[in-house]
Amino acid sequence: MVKILILGIVILFIAILLMGMQVFFTKKGKFPSLHIGDSKPMQERGITCATSQDAEMSRKESPIEKILKSENI
Repeated sequence: MVKILILGIVILFIAILLMGMQVFFTKKGKFPSLHIGDSKPMQERGITCATSQDAEMSRKESPIEKILKSENI
């Protein structure tokens, strides 16, 4: 039982080490971005993440606000 547990831990360690080879052993190694907006194919299609879209929409002025501002002037 203990041998199987140790073998499983060693296999798991080797798998993690191989998956992170570039991150762990290169000077400029970094984890890849998982954001939708950072993906080249998604950028080409104009697709961004929901958080970015929400922030963009909150920065825009609504047409109703524009009308109300123009009436006040």
